[in-house]
Amino acid sequence: MNTSPLPAPPAPEASAAAQVLPTLDASARIPQGERALVLGGGGSTGNAWLIGVVAGLYDGGVDVTRADLTVGTSAGSTAAAQLAGAAPADLLKATLGPVPLPPRQSSGAGPAGSGAPAQKGAGSVTDHMERTGRILDASRDMADMRRRMGAAALDLAAAMDGASKRWRATVSGRLPQQQWPERAVLLTAVDAETGEPVVFDRHSGVDLVDAVAASCASGFAYSIGTKHYIDGGYRTNAENADLAAGYPRVLVLSPFGGRTRTPGEWGMDLRTQVSALQGNGSRVRTIVPESDSEHMFGVNAMDLSLRPAAARTGYEQGLSLADELGGFWG
Repeated sequence: MNTSPLPAPPAPEASAAAQVLPTLDASARIPQGERALVLGGGGSTGNAWLIGVVAGLYDGGVDVTRADLTVGTSAGSTAAAQLAGAAPADLLKATLGPVPLPPRQSSGAGPAGSGAPAQKGAGSVTDHMERTGRILDASRDMADMRRRMGAAALDLAAAMDGASKRWRATVSGRLPQQQWPERAVLLTAVDAETGEPVVFDRHSGVDLVDAVAASCASGFAYSIGTKHYIDGGYRTNAENADLAAGYPRVLVLSPFGGRTRTPGEWGMDLRTQVSALQGNGSRVRTIVPESDSEHMFGVNAMDLSLRPAAARTGYEQGLSLADELGGFWG
C-alpha cells in the first residue's frame, strides 16, 4: 500500500460569452466542512488512475465522492467533474473499455482526461517537457514562472486558430454532465496574461466545461471570453492541496506521486503542502501510485494505451486501502 510517506522532496522534473468575468477568486469563498478530497493532475493515465482509486475505495465501502470539498487540478479537474456527474463504477467501466484512437495532432485536443491538449507544431511530450524545462530554468520564482508559461502559451494559442473551440468540444464530450454540481468543487487554473492563480467554482460565472478546459490547458492558452488561462498545475503544483486548508480531514490523490519539477527552495512540492495543512490542524492522508506502476505516469502520462492498466492498478489500490481509510474518512 502507498498512502504515506510521500516521496523525498522534489527533484526538478467555448461557448462562453465574451463577458467580463468576476474578479472574486473562488479561493476567497471556500466553504466550511469536514472532509476534503484533492485530485491531482497527471495526464491521461493519471485521470484513469484517479477514477480507478475512487472506484476501488467506493467498492470497499468508502465513498469519497461525497466530500464536502473537492479540489481538481488539470486531469484531476476532469476527474472531479466526471465524478460529480456519474457513478464511480460507470466511469471505471468506460475507462477500462476499448482505447479510443487519439485525435489528429492538428485538432488541438488531447486524449480523454489528459489535462494536456495536443498542439499543432508543439511536438511530442518530450518536446513539451524540454520547452517548459527551459522556462523553469529561466524563472526566478513561482510567480515569474507562471508569467513566462502564460506568455509562451499565448504565443502557441496565436499560432493555433480555433484551438480553444476544438479543445472545448473535446472536454465537453468527456463530461457526463455539463452543469456544476451543487456541492463544493474547486478547479484550478492560472491567468495567462498576468500569471495570477485562478480558482473556479459554480459561482465564478464560468461554466463547468470551460473551467475544466482551462484547468487542463498545459500547452496553449485556453480562452474564455476575453480572458486566457493555462493549466492549474502551474498554480502551485499538480495537487494544489493548500486549497483544503481548514478542513479537519484531507485525502490527497496524486498520480505524479507528489513530485515537482520546480526547485526545492520554491516550496511547491506536495510534502510542503501537506506539512502546512497539518500545521493548521488538518489530518492528511495521501495516495500515490505503487512503485511498480510508476512507468505509467511521468513521461508516459499521455500514452492512451496505458489508461486501462492505470485504471486497474488504481482500482486495486483503492480497494486494498478501503479498510484502512474507512476510519479516517468516516
